[in-house]
Amino acid sequence: MTSGRFVGTVEKVLFLKSIDLFSQIPGEDLSQIALITDEVQFEAGDEIFRQGDSGQSLFFIIEGQVRIHAVGVAEDLAVLSERAVFGEMALLDSEPRSASATALTDVVCLKIERDDFNEILAEKAEIAQGIIKVLTRRLRTTNDRQRLSLATPGNGQRPG
Repeated sequence: MTSGRFVGTVEKVLFLKSIDLFSQIPGEDLSQIALITDEVQFEAGDEIFRQGDSGQSLFFIIEGQVRIHAVGVAEDLAVLSERAVFGEMALLDSEPRSASATALTDVVCLKIERDDFNEILAEKAEIAQGIIKVLTRRLRTTNDRQRLSLATPGNGQRPG
């Protein structure tokens, strides 16, 4: 991981506004959020975090692709790219990371630390609601994927 090219507050606000999580948040509130973000870079193949690690940071992808994967699961849980958010689950529930994140390409992210993030959540209910939407969408996608795999012939299930 390295710190890279400079992204100013205005650029950070514009980027954050383009993310579902923050799309309904006024610009002045996003300016406060932008101030607590750090830009970080990862090279292709870098491990961003490992399953089981303590979750201290939330990431927003500015550019590049990140693979989300778990031990014992053959296929990737997700491949994320620009404007995607990851690392939020462990940040919210203080449990160990449920999956690993690895840079597939060179990646530039904005990172928010847990303590700063918790302060923002306490002040802005809209952000908490945005996170709930993102997590719900991911849960539905996982459920749909699970249903499809159970319905696929040859998976050990008898046709019903």
